[in-house]
Amino acid sequence: MSNTTKIPFLDLVSPHVQLEEELVGVFRTALRTAGFIGGPAVEGFEREFAAFCDARHCVGVSSGTDALRFALTAAGVESGDVVITVPNTFIATTEAISQAGALPDFVDVDERTYTMDPEKLREYIRTQCVVNQETGKLMHLRLKRPVTAIVPVHLYGQMADMDPLMEMAGLYKLIVIEDACQAHGAEYFSKRENRWRKAGSMGHAAGFSFYPGKNLGACGEAGAATTNDPAVASKMRMLRDHGQAKKYYHDVEGYNGRLDAIQAGILSVKLRHLAEWNEHRRAAARRYDELFASAEGVVVPLVPEWSKPVFHLYVVRVEDRAGLQKQLADAKIDTGIHYPVPLHRQKAYAGYGYKEGDFPVTEKASSHILSLPMFPQLEAAQQQQVAEKVLEVTAVGMTHR
Repeated sequence: MSNTTKIPFLDLVSPHVQLEEELVGVFRTALRTAGFIGGPAVEGFEREFAAFCDARHCVGVSSGTDALRFALTAAGVESGDVVITVPNTFIATTEAISQAGALPDFVDVDERTYTMDPEKLREYIRTQCVVNQETGKLMHLRLKRPVTAIVPVHLYGQMADMDPLMEMAGLYKLIVIEDACQAHGAEYFSKRENRWRKAGSMGHAAGFSFYPGKNLGACGEAGAATTNDPAVASKMRMLRDHGQAKKYYHDVEGYNGRLDAIQAGILSVKLRHLAEWNEHRRAAARRYDELFASAEGVVVPLVPEWSKPVFHLYVVRVEDRAGLQKQLADAKIDTGIHYPVPLHRQKAYAGYGYKEGDFPVTEKASSHILSLPMFPQLEAAQQQQVAEKVLEVTAVGMTHR
């Protein structure tokens, strides 16, 4: 491969060219049937994706943000509640909490997995909360509000450590909503159940995003929520469709959050390839691991024994992130940062009272993490080129320390 050939961070063209005739067929069917909203295409995808996630129900919606918002509300989160999540995630996680009427609050992440640290959650509950003896609810001492839910974020394609989180949730009667927007097909080995569990099958409900760059991406905006609870599924179906139990009969005030039939059809086509694409991502991650095996200045993603990640992103940690990113860009290698500013330091949450140093693991990671090119069609030669440049830059950095 020529060193002048650009290596993209993500390739959204190749899979669509490969599947072009099938995808065009979806659009053609919609045109000829006028089936644009709901109907067989949406219902079919919901059945297929529920089965893929080992969940009993799937509700197609217009975005991952809506999926999380509807899941929170349908599962029982009420206005004024406190919902605990992590600061190392995209703002959609906390937008969904706020839009459900609740107040987001944070616990820090594990230093190696970047997902919710169970020990930090345990410490949060022990030091900042008390059980109300009359209601049995967990109450936040400072905020004087009930703490009713946690939202673990399955980040970069890897699930959070769910067993201890589910154990604490059961102990304190907390609702668990999985943010699985980056984890389509990821798995977790539950020692409590002695079996592998899929993302989207463990909590009271879960939200998925089908933004085009996701492992399973639509050709536009789309999302879905999964659950094993038929009552939660029924409530989410009403919430997405103006609160209608049936046409023009509104049991609650809802939203316009439906999944377009064309997007559902596109997702059904792609879903048939998702397991294979995820395996290609895992293979690419293994190649990166091997290429960086002897590098002292590059910390590669940790894959715990309980995890089967799907590598939505391949995120490394380096000392001079800005310098490395610039040199990679100069070498025509695209990269990303997920995420450069933790949520508690975002201007949008300036009024919440958080300060620098509140979540040190997240803050440190945000200054050093870099996402390298990762997609199913990534070639070994391209990875070799990426790794050579990374090793060259980090080796120079190490000698100058």
